[in-house]
Amino acid sequence: MRRPTRAPGRADTATPRPVTPSAPVGRRRFAELTGSWRAALRIARRESRRSRGRTLLVLAMIAMPVAALAFLAASYDMAELTPQERIDRRLGVADAQLQWIADAPVAQDEWGEGWYTSDGGPSSKVTAAQVTALLGPGSRVTEVRPRVPLTLRGPDRDEVVNAQVLDLTDPLARGLVRFRAGRAPRQPGEVAVSPAALRRFDLRLGRAVATADGSRAYTVVGVVEFPDDLGPVVALHPGAVPATGPQPDSVWLADLPGTVDAALVSRLNNLGVVVAARHPIGPATAANRTWLGSIRPSDANDLSTGVLIAGLGLLEVVLLVGPAFAVGVRRRRRDLALVAVAGGDAGQLRRVVLADGVVLGVLGAAAGLLVGVGAAFAGRPLMEQYVFSARFGGYRCWPTALVLLAGVAVLAGVLAALAPAWTAARQDVSAGLAGRRTPAQSRGRWLALGVTLVAGGAGLAAFGATRTSPAVILTGLILGELGLVCCTPTLLGALARLGRVLPLAPRIALRDASRNRSAAAPAICAVMAAVASSVALGGYLASDGARDARAYQPALPTGHVLVNPMRSAGQPTLAQVTDAARSQFGVDAVALVQSASCGAGRTGYCDIAPVLPLTRACPWQPGVELPAAQRQQARADPRCQFRETNYFGGYVEPGVDDGTALPLLTGVDPATTAAATAVLRAGGVVVTDPRYLHDGLVTVRVSEVEASPNRPITDHDLPGYALPRATGQPRLLLSTAAARQLDLSWSTTGWVIGTTTPPDEEQQARFAAALRPFGTLSLSVENGGPPRDLSPLLLLLAAAAGLITVGAAGIATALAAAEGRAELTTLAAVGAAPGVRRLLAICQAGVIAGLGSVLGIVAGLGTAAIVLVSVNRQYAGDWPVPDPYPFLVPWPALGVLVLVPVVAMFGAGLFTRARLPIERRLD
Repeated sequence: MRRPTRAPGRADTATPRPVTPSAPVGRRRFAELTGSWRAALRIARRESRRSRGRTLLVLAMIAMPVAALAFLAASYDMAELTPQERIDRRLGVADAQLQWIADAPVAQDEWGEGWYTSDGGPSSKVTAAQVTALLGPGSRVTEVRPRVPLTLRGPDRDEVVNAQVLDLTDPLARGLVRFRAGRAPRQPGEVAVSPAALRRFDLRLGRAVATADGSRAYTVVGVVEFPDDLGPVVALHPGAVPATGPQPDSVWLADLPGTVDAALVSRLNNLGVVVAARHPIGPATAANRTWLGSIRPSDANDLSTGVLIAGLGLLEVVLLVGPAFAVGVRRRRRDLALVAVAGGDAGQLRRVVLADGVVLGVLGAAAGLLVGVGAAFAGRPLMEQYVFSARFGGYRCWPTALVLLAGVAVLAGVLAALAPAWTAARQDVSAGLAGRRTPAQSRGRWLALGVTLVAGGAGLAAFGATRTSPAVILTGLILGELGLVCCTPTLLGALARLGRVLPLAPRIALRDASRNRSAAAPAICAVMAAVASSVALGGYLASDGARDARAYQPALPTGHVLVNPMRSAGQPTLAQVTDAARSQFGVDAVALVQSASCGAGRTGYCDIAPVLPLTRACPWQPGVELPAAQRQQARADPRCQFRETNYFGGYVEPGVDDGTALPLLTGVDPATTAAATAVLRAGGVVVTDPRYLHDGLVTVRVSEVEASPNRPITDHDLPGYALPRATGQPRLLLSTAAARQLDLSWSTTGWVIGTTTPPDEEQQARFAAALRPFGTLSLSVENGGPPRDLSPLLLLLAAAAGLITVGAAGIATALAAAEGRAELTTLAAVGAAPGVRRLLAICQAGVIAGLGSVLGIVAGLGTAAIVLVSVNRQYAGDWPVPDPYPFLVPWPALGVLVLVPVVAMFGAGLFTRARLPIERRLD
């Protein structure tokens, strides 16, 4: 008992104590908020330890994209050399690198990486003595030519490799490479090769490698590595490729007795020499800064596009992680109700749930960063060799990007817990204490907001397509997906009401999805977002591929081969080419290709082309900007209906033929060939475009391009024949008599081979090897379309969307099974068969994957249609008329995506135990 402070009945005469003023309101609120968050974080940490399975699931989904991006960020930072690392790699052990740019003053930046000159032509050929004289006594230089193409004979085919000409016996040049084996080349017949070239050409030290034309062979005496190029590179001795003229890429490594100062650099710049020194040579001048700023413009559109793509990825992660937080909140509804009974308000309840997102986001970010950076460091040799093809500068990890990734991971966790936090703050306390569920409500305003966002997103995407702005298109897609997210809960409620006519298992699956909308809706939306993105991009790629294929203009009939000699000397004969084609391609349809040129007495280049009659020529010249009214007239004029691929009127290739090469060049039938051959033998000409034929004649114009301006342009009307249906590029075939009449000469420029199917690379290599003793040849094979196959890309997009679909369906099914354990116990108590649980899991996976895939396919096709229609309308008034983008369904992607829900259902049935749980229920 506490003793009284004064005697009974006596007045208190003590001096009253001063009243301590209370703390400021702002400081008290901050203390309360800090304490509330501290308690919430402690609760979240304890809950993460109690629910290890859910914690590991959320950590994996957050950490995986963080690890992938951290791996890319660290690899990029290691691959991006600093200015000092770049200059050290360029100089080796030299003091400076000189490059003679022009015979006029130049301006450069401080590292010698950028320069410009206002006047003066390219520099003439310089020698080592001239460069040494510029540097002064005691200096020494060596020349390096870094890019010299070299065609070598490989085990299967001839290949062009990059050769560097430098004297590796000189210490200045030796510092540019790393020797792996052997020694430096000491004479013109010796080379050092990179490890990649050693593997590519199946070489060893001491073996010889020959050039493609067989004119020279080199002995491999060393294996060297160029840090900037890990591909196939050959180091040649300077005597192997003597310089015959100015070398624009040639550089000089210099060893100076003193230091490289600003005075020396300024003096060399005035002579047209760019200098790169070991240390920066002072700041750039104002003119240099202006010029450098003009060549490095910031592309805000690309940056915004990257940010929006990252936003799409963040939305996908949030939608995948959201169901786990929703299930966790439902399992903790009693604990949250106790917090509310103890005096916790709605804000404190939200903090308890949001703290889960903060804790799991931090843990996921830490795990992802550790895994990503560790994988980047461990996989550095593989990335250097097979991805960047260059050595990295050092071990670093781009801290700014990693901090940003960590922040995004925490933000993803908080956003995923945001909706469950608001739900927890609004739950009925009595229902939470009793363990009862509150019925799910679908508010009408969410549906209205969703419809508004879908319509606004579609309109914004269409507007972005007309402006060709990827950032605006992606913004519209994000808004549309958010609108579908808002509409999905209402759709689930409607489907649950329609599921009354279904059997037991699908009816229960739809009912659970409707009751647990906070978990089912994000999973369905995650599937929908992935599938919609894949289908939309696949539809655009398929349309673009079809448009390119339709605009493609083949040079020859499909499967035919055009062979051209690369040198004027040493050409094979027609019989030799025919023998090689018969032995390698199995055909003997070979003909000479002859080109027409200026005859004797003409000094310029002759342009030989057919001329359209005035009544058939378009009044407007393509390539000239026309007003809108004239563009409309040109679009309606029948004479101007040519395609955009013939934007500049088209080029008609002239040639000389007697009818032998005509069927191989044009692919016409025998009857047409016979009629055209008769005209050629009668001294006429043949055209592949019927517009040039008028009254049985073709007007041929011969003009000398480089002749004197007083030389007249001559037009000749010759008997002609127009091929009705010809394949390949437009041609004008002259008979020998017509060529003589036009005062032209002709010569063999190649051979055309008619094959039934395009030969593969191995057949082409064998054909070139068979004719290699007679000269070096180039082969052009007509495959019938542009070299573009979109099927692997479409399948890859579908596979990525399918992986997300299966993952989301599996996560949602597992969470639903954990949440519905009491219902499964009830089913067992009323006598349900053991297979009901497995069938229920199959139906739950089918609801998530099937509904998400259907919504995604519809949204993706709608997005692709909006984009394509908008792009076509953008170019609707142009002339020449561009080929429109057709609307095509990406069937390979849809085929994969249709099978994905079946795979998800099969996996759910395979990994679900059939035995129903039996537990004692004391309530």
